[in-house]
Amino acid sequence: MSPNVVAHANRPPLVSARGLVREYEFGDTKVRALDGVDLDLAGGRFVSIVGPSGAGKSTLLHVLGALDQPTSGSIVVDGVSLTDLDDAAASEFRRRRVGFIFQFFNLVPTMSAWENVALPRLLDNRSLRKAKPRALELLDLVGLGDRVDHRPGELSGGQMQRVAIARSLIMDPAILLADEPTGNLDSRTGEAVLELLATLAHDRPDRLVVMVTHDPNAASVTDQVITVRDGRVLTR
Repeated sequence: MSPNVVAHANRPPLVSARGLVREYEFGDTKVRALDGVDLDLAGGRFVSIVGPSGAGKSTLLHVLGALDQPTSGSIVVDGVSLTDLDDAAASEFRRRRVGFIFQFFNLVPTMSAWENVALPRLLDNRSLRKAKPRALELLDLVGLGDRVDHRPGELSGGQMQRVAIARSLIMDPAILLADEPTGNLDSRTGEAVLELLATLAHDRPDRLVVMVTHDPNAASVTDQVITVRDGRVLTR
């Protein structure tokens, strides 16, 4: 196994990438954001991606979530080859197989906590009312069973992030992708969110949580730290 391949013994990988390249063109200039990445990641793990600004962390996260396509190479996530997807198939993959967690929560301010959690189900041709029981279960799971009718403006930052995490689980995805999920939180609240993410990863052997972070303290609590530098993956 090459030194920039990460795997967990005795588990088939949920993510497998080989020779992954992503280039962007700016006029006559080409920028290689990912430069031949090989990567295997198994389920049941909480993984962090770290590195300096511009190193390729966000690009890697976007490719993992089918928000961006590689220029060359291959990547398979949860048994699906992402390099073969057209726009409609990529959208379907994101909706059903990936849960996204953002630094700024991205909640709808006029909707209650449970309605925000249930919202992705509207794209699945289900009413909010029919999705409510599962939304309530997920809010209870993240410790917000007593805040289900509160709107985002009535919640703390940590509570809003927990709502966002519950929303990311509503479609029962195989992979959760978190982009700086503690970046807007104080240290104590951030620790609680990290503990929740770790629990979500470890409770299911078929689920993987991947987090991009600039915070070495946040990265230190994860099972695996992947360092990205100049578009290449290093491991520790």
